[in-house]
Parts: sequence; C-alpha cells; structure tokens
Amino acid sequence: MTGRTPSRRQAGLTALYLGVFATLWFSVPKADPPLDTVLVVASVVALLTAVAGGVVTARARVGDAPPRDRVADRRYLLIVVAEFAAAGLGAALLGLVGWSAFIPALVSAVVGLHFLPLAPVLGDPLLRLLGLAVCLVALAGLVVGLASSESVALVVGIGTALLLLVHALTALLRRRPPNGRVDPNGRVDPNGPVDPNGPVDHGVVAPPKARIRH
Repeated sequence: MTGRTPSRRQAGLTALYLGVFATLWFSVPKADPPLDTVLVVASVVALLTAVAGGVVTARARVGDAPPRDRVADRRYLLIVVAEFAAAGLGAALLGLVGWSAFIPALVSAVVGLHFLPLAPVLGDPLLRLLGLAVCLVALAGLVVGLASSESVALVVGIGTALLLLVHALTALLRRRPPNGRVDPNGRVDPNGPVDPNGPVDHGVVAPPKARIRH
C-alpha cells in the first residue's frame, strides 16, 4: 500500500505532531541504565524531528495547502474527540479497578484505532498501516503484562514511540517538492505546478498525552 505524496505543509504538520508525541511516549517507561540513556537520546531525536516539521510547515507556501473541506474538518474533530474521550474514560476505569499498569496499553490501542478512520480524512493510506502497527504494539504490551513481570509501559511506550517517529520521518522524506505537481497516482512531476486538488491538509492528530509512571 502506498500513500499519495503529501504537501510540504501536511508533511511538516505530520512530523511536528507525531514528533512531539513520540517524545512523550519515549518518556512513558521508567527504565534503568543504560536503557534510560537510550530513551533520552531517542526523545531528543523525536524532538528534533518535530522541530524539523515545524520548520517545513513555516516555510511552506500558502498555495501549497488545498482549500479546507468543512465536512472533512468535522469528521476530523469527531475522531479526535472520540479518541480523547475513549482514552480518558478507559484510563479512569482501569485506575478505579486497580489495573493502572495496563493504561499505556489501552491508550496505545485507542491511538492506533483512531488512525484507521483518520486515514481517508487526511488522504494518507499509510496511516492505516501505522494504526494497525500501534494496535499490535498495544496487544503485545497486554500479553507481556499478563504473562510476565515485564513492564507494560516499557513495551508499549518504546514500541508506540518508535512507530510514531518512523512515520514522522517518513512524512518528511515523502513530502512534495516545492514546485512539484502530484498526479492522482501519487507520482511527482517536479516541473509542474502544485496540484490544487491534492491531499486535503487538516494536520494529523497526535496521541493523547501518556506520561505515566509506575
């Protein structure tokens, strides 16, 4: 499955949001040396990716972004609200029943699921792959937590953060050239003007803040 080439602004926003939240997910696990140092380095890389995304967004031309679609905007808002509501309510319920150790897995699963309906809204099929991969990480964390003494937060935090970081970096690498035109099949013509009917840019929702210590 291949995604359409994102506009520079869309790619920048994707890298910005996912870079920031990858940084937060890297902070979820409470690790001992030397893993804690590795997580700090990974957090810095994710943060730098977010900064790069911000720079790309700021430098994107005004004409690079297609006209906004009100219907898509409403769908986007509903998806984000549902995501935060499900994650917040689920985390609260797990805390009440004494299963707070599994909160990272639940939040990760909600994050992964929300990417599935978000993919067509943002015109990025690769978000489906990201969503499925994040859900698998959440499932792996749940299995590890039930079958062993390993930390759920360690498995889910690192796995989710890595997936978000990889997608953020991929968005930057796939971004449309400044003067490129993208055809319906996602091929870039560097000599053509920017296609005003290209992917609709509404930004990419980031996972809910999940700074959880156990």
